[in-house]
Amino acid sequence: MLDIKFIRENIDLLIKIANQKNIRAKDAADNEQLFKKLLQADDSRRKLLRKIEEIRTKKNAFSKSLPELNEAQKSVELEKMKVIDAEEEKLKEELTKVEEAFQRWMLEVPMYVSPETPIGADESANVEIERVGSAPQFCFPPKDHIQLGKELDIIDLERAAKIGGARSYLLKGDGARLELALIKYAADFIARKGFTLMSVPVVVDKFALVGTGFIPGAEEEIYYLQKDDKYLVGTSEVAIGAYHADEILEEKDLPIRFAAYSVCFRREAGAYGKDTRGLYRMHQFLKVEQFIICKNEIEESVKYHKELMNNSKEFLQSLNLPFRVLNICTADMGKGKYYMNDIETWMPSRGNYGETHSCSALLDFQARRLGLRFRDKSGKINFCHTLNNTVVATPRILIPILEINQNPDASVNIPEALRPYMDNQEKITMTRACHASRPSA
Repeated sequence: MLDIKFIRENIDLLIKIANQKNIRAKDAADNEQLFKKLLQADDSRRKLLRKIEEIRTKKNAFSKSLPELNEAQKSVELEKMKVIDAEEEKLKEELTKVEEAFQRWMLEVPMYVSPETPIGADESANVEIERVGSAPQFCFPPKDHIQLGKELDIIDLERAAKIGGARSYLLKGDGARLELALIKYAADFIARKGFTLMSVPVVVDKFALVGTGFIPGAEEEIYYLQKDDKYLVGTSEVAIGAYHADEILEEKDLPIRFAAYSVCFRREAGAYGKDTRGLYRMHQFLKVEQFIICKNEIEESVKYHKELMNNSKEFLQSLNLPFRVLNICTADMGKGKYYMNDIETWMPSRGNYGETHSCSALLDFQARRLGLRFRDKSGKINFCHTLNNTVVATPRILIPILEINQNPDASVNIPEALRPYMDNQEKITMTRACHASRPSA
């Protein structure tokens, strides 16, 4: 959410940004109409507030004059006040409706973007800005993670689909141990960076999703529990962001660095026929997320965006995984993003890089929606800036780990950084596999 004064002063820019981000608000033919409706609602809101304030001024004047009136005058004036009271109630009811419309349109306004953000119509306009490590060269025909998982008996997608349907996964034996090792290593890794680790709710109220910018706009991707009027989160960013909602922090306590681990849920409604094979795009996954709350200065956000990026790059390098960094274009970055980088890790079976991390600076977009503020040294109250990035998300990260570290005999070398979390085991081999019967063809 942006300040209405800023919106009024930058209408043309924001219409342009909305078009570049492919924002299409409900109940608006186009983005020009969106802003027209917003300004009309704001004009109506201002007029009603003025009228209500005028009535309150009259009522205050009457209250002050009341002791000076005789009984007959009081009776006449009190009757007049009843009419004024009724008018005030009517105006308040009208204001409530107008405020609802105003807030609905305000939530549709996108964040403006960094001058460094590429302008583009789709993900093909994303720009590679860095590449770290080289794709591995195999002296044998490499297998993909699905083949490796079957042969080592650590991945069972068939039975997972039987239990939970398409886009479900099941890890067993050393597969499950490897996933848990990644989560524990990521949690320790980011805690050593000074981030406060959190275990957060994954069933949340609507305000948390509205506040972090996922509603309106991403409803099709979110699981809704109708009976309880609750939602399942697609990232722990939702809970971390809402943690200090409607609070005023102190400047001396900023920046605040949080990291949360949680299970995450996404419907993947818009991904039909896309990345359906293997562990790439699941309905349920585990993730460790890093999140920073800082002062409302762009220079601060730029500094902490680099910090978040460096954390994730260091994490991948510690696992010896080749990756590249993308500068994400307007159409691929989402409504609330000011600047965004993705990290894509090399996945041999795809013959390409696949997204594993997403780092975003949102300036005060989330903070305004959440009422997340801080008091500066002069005593002035300001909205904070927020940023987030992935530390690790699994099972997707298992794709490069299994495929890059495979051996000719289909065994897989466990990355050295993870071995302490797997009882110093060095390899996943057939001899360790659980020999449960496979599903019939």
